[in-house]
Amino acid sequence: MKTALRLTRPRVAAVVTAALVPLIGLATPASAATSVNFDCEANAPVVGPQHVSLKQDAAVTAPATVAAGGALDVVIDPAPNTVPGDVSGYKVKEIKDFALKIPIPANSTFVSADLAGGSGLGSTPPKLTVDNGVATLAFPGPIAGGSTFELPTVTAHLKAGTSGKIETKLAGTSYQDPGLTFTAVVNQIVDISAPTACFPNPSPVFTTTTIG
Repeated sequence: MKTALRLTRPRVAAVVTAALVPLIGLATPASAATSVNFDCEANAPVVGPQHVSLKQDAAVTAPATVAAGGALDVVIDPAPNTVPGDVSGYKVKEIKDFALKIPIPANSTFVSADLAGGSGLGSTPPKLTVDNGVATLAFPGPIAGGSTFELPTVTAHLKAGTSGKIETKLAGTSYQDPGLTFTAVVNQIVDISAPTACFPNPSPVFTTTTIG
């Protein structure tokens, strides 16, 4: 599964591109293909905020229907990706401090979640935490430039409400309210860290489950 990036600025935007290329593979119902477009801003030192666009194909599965009060699973299965070793003359040292936010869908209640698989993510395993109705998949890394990694498969166990639809989406509406954050570290004589905030723009619905 390939990603496609569109850079809006040349210089320090390349720093962020290095981190964005390998990020998450999220969400499509069944075997259909879906793309997620992330609008990202990197707070790069000296030159100020830089912007980059990320287009990522993704895959998620969930049942089409569920009984009122019944149990259902939403499965997020990310694809493997590779961190670039060099982008536009910038040596990518590492990417780190990932946090991906997925809201618990309306008309459902979070019960538990399982993480399976994943590789190349650093010595600290990823964790999924839920707070104020938002699940966050996070790990510190780092992931070295040029290396391949795969995020774990997430199976979220939910309980359906009494009526309506259960829709799976990503969190994030702006740079100030991001659904994805990370830090890219590149080396140009010295290490440069660029904290980056991203949100899906537009924000697609990945799966829809009808209650009843």
